[in-house]
Amino acid sequence: MKLHCEVEVISRHLPALGLRNRGKGVRAVLSLCQQTSRSQPPVRAFLLISTLKDKRGTRYELRENIEQFFTKFVDEGKATVRLKEPPVDICLSKANSSSLKGFLSVMRLAHRGCNVDTPVSTLTPVKTSEFENFKTKMVITSKKDYPLSKNFPYSLEHLQTSYCGLVRVDMRMLCLKSLRKLDLSHNHIKKLPATIGDLIHLQELNLNDNHLESFSVALCHSTLQKSLRSLDLSKNKIKALPVQFCQLQELKNLKLDDNELIQFPCKIGQLINLRFLSAARNKLPFLPSEFRNLSLEYLDLFGNTFEQPKVLPVIKLQAPLTLLESSARTILHNRIPYGSHIIPFHLCQDLDTAKICVCGRFCLNSFIQGTTTMNLHSVAHTVVLVDNLGGTEAPIISYFCSLGCYVNSSDMLK
Repeated sequence: MKLHCEVEVISRHLPALGLRNRGKGVRAVLSLCQQTSRSQPPVRAFLLISTLKDKRGTRYELRENIEQFFTKFVDEGKATVRLKEPPVDICLSKANSSSLKGFLSVMRLAHRGCNVDTPVSTLTPVKTSEFENFKTKMVITSKKDYPLSKNFPYSLEHLQTSYCGLVRVDMRMLCLKSLRKLDLSHNHIKKLPATIGDLIHLQELNLNDNHLESFSVALCHSTLQKSLRSLDLSKNKIKALPVQFCQLQELKNLKLDDNELIQFPCKIGQLINLRFLSAARNKLPFLPSEFRNLSLEYLDLFGNTFEQPKVLPVIKLQAPLTLLESSARTILHNRIPYGSHIIPFHLCQDLDTAKICVCGRFCLNSFIQGTTTMNLHSVAHTVVLVDNLGGTEAPIISYFCSLGCYVNSSDMLK
């Protein structure tokens, strides 16, 4: 039985000698072996750790020699085995979680001296070919090189499959739990599976030049909320992003060029870590009011169909406020939790898309809407000109929850 992972063997004597371990694992093949003998059946079980530099490996006896297992992060492919003799901690990482669990189970049996039903290896050197599974980067840029019969190496951290004619995301990619960068650019993908959100370490996702028409809400609710740093959706057919998109709050780099966007998500100001935003050559008529809350280093909105600000405001005030309006304002103001398991789904959607007045209060259907221009340098250090005339201003919508707020803020609309 073998396990491919990274290994670091730490001597527990080092701190007493005033020394520190180097703190970095090496790629290795772990084998559970039995010492064979012609005169008697195998009775001694060993753990053999082989590396590319030492293919013969270092062996450690297991029977009654394991002091403790540390498996808190086993679902992330990490574990530590503490041996009695020699006094070392064997730290395992970047392993397939299911394979790691099975391997540790067999180690426990070997430690107890139990019979192991799983086939074990003999004490033989590991072949060089076995280390090919440790590949962390793979770049495929043509159909002929795309693997049809072989799986992707499980240890991949960077996978690029461009110009391969893919019409859907290969489900084998979604088993690569160590993946940090996935580049599917220049294909024909129309829809993203929600299971992309199961790639818990994914930081960069490139979907440039595909046929996407939307970005699913399920992905916005997935683990991508905590991991995704860079997203490229350029050259697709996306008309709008869901309001839940703004829950991807770790995003730093967002590219939306050459789509069919007619609006940004109304809560875009919640992307507090966003630093680079590019949405050139879309169909944006104006910017949402929360756009003011962004703090960018780079902004490109060139080639959009921005409209001239309207002179007269749109007045939709209700007097008195409806029960729906009053309830919605109270829920949002007091941050009362809500969800489709408590109230109807359409009311959740209304609350998710509520407007925010310049005074900070919320409003649903009772508001005054005004449009003014904003110098984009107020939200970004570097601004690409929005047109060929050298402009750096764009129209932005403002909402007012009452006539009083509108009057007090009338200067900003001039």
